[in-house]
Amino acid sequence: MNLSNPEFKFDELFSKQMDEQDPLNEFRSQFEFPRINDKQCLYFTGNSLGLKPKKAKEALERELDDWGKWGVEAHFNAKHPWFAYHELLTENLANLTGAKNHEVVAMNGLTANLHFLFASFYRPTAKRFKIICEKKAFPSDQYMLESQVIHHGLIPSEVIIEIGPREGNHLIDHQDIYDAIEKHGDELALVFIGGVNYYSGQLFDMKTITSHAHKVGALAGFDLAHAFGNVELSLHDWKVDFAAWCSYKYLNSGPGSISGVFINEKHGLNPDTPRLSGWWGYDKSKRFLMEDGFQPIPGAEGWQLSNAPVFSMAIHKVALELHCSAGISRLRKKSILLTSYLEFIFNELTKSESKVKFEIITPKKSEERGSQLSVIVSGGGKDIFDALSKEGAIVDWREPNVIRLAPVPIYNSFSDVYKFGILLKKIIS
Repeated sequence: MNLSNPEFKFDELFSKQMDEQDPLNEFRSQFEFPRINDKQCLYFTGNSLGLKPKKAKEALERELDDWGKWGVEAHFNAKHPWFAYHELLTENLANLTGAKNHEVVAMNGLTANLHFLFASFYRPTAKRFKIICEKKAFPSDQYMLESQVIHHGLIPSEVIIEIGPREGNHLIDHQDIYDAIEKHGDELALVFIGGVNYYSGQLFDMKTITSHAHKVGALAGFDLAHAFGNVELSLHDWKVDFAAWCSYKYLNSGPGSISGVFINEKHGLNPDTPRLSGWWGYDKSKRFLMEDGFQPIPGAEGWQLSNAPVFSMAIHKVALELHCSAGISRLRKKSILLTSYLEFIFNELTKSESKVKFEIITPKKSEERGSQLSVIVSGGGKDIFDALSKEGAIVDWREPNVIRLAPVPIYNSFSDVYKFGILLKKIIS
């Protein structure tokens, strides 16, 4: 069997053979799967909350023990001294985002980080004030954009330009983004788009979008909530200005866990880049002198506000080490195969079953989508979702009739996909 280009079969033996040849299959045992009806569930919602790494408990207990043992002195005497805990994450963050070490830092939560980044990179003037974004972005991004615009005394409807799918389509044509950038170029301050759209799973060409933004004198930033740990990124080489992400989806770092930011070195190494400042972003060599006058750490660290939330970072450290050990390139290759196999099974069911039809709205080309399929279900969609949940298949429902599934390569298997297909066939029959 050619693992790189297999001839898919809706067949148990085929799925088992794929798993046997999968070089990443060993990582599955590093995660805990929920159990429903006393059976291990089929888990396809890593795009909402990734599974718990088994070593998370040990990592958290280590920091709790050091807290008990040392109290405040754990900042310097813990096994991993807390005062510099975020530095333990830097190299792996840079690895997964295609950045230089001084361009990334773990801090805060995702939407909070976006607000802080906008304080630096959305500086509207009388001439340049418009923002281009994708239509149907994640709601928190929409609320953030609206509030930022209002904060500057502007009117959202006059500032925010949403680019949506053309009539009759579910996906955004990249050319429409490029045309809008050119059309509004003289007034454009910022292009801000989700790297992978949460609803459709569409992967945007961040390199080309950034290039078009820069050509008209605008900046380019991205919300990578559904891209971080999901697809290969080269933020530095793409010349992206800034980005932020969460760590609890494809990075399996726990609910509401620590976010992270990328700030291109052309901004981060400039101490005059405007920002909202806090003491943890202050020059490390002088931080504890408590002097007046903010002096930023060079790079993304200079955007930190408060000391590290060690407990969430401890779990994030475990998850980052797992993903970097697996390798983002290998994870991406497997993700393409898993998602393509799931697509194949949906197509097979559509051919064989007349009662229910499935329309996949995620891009058909693997290079244009993340590890996700969004499927419109015609004929009892919510009933099918409820039945799947009852039978131990955890997927995601989005109104009015879309089921989202994320076959995550670090813990999902080809057998998971096959078993899901058999269960779905049983339900719709």
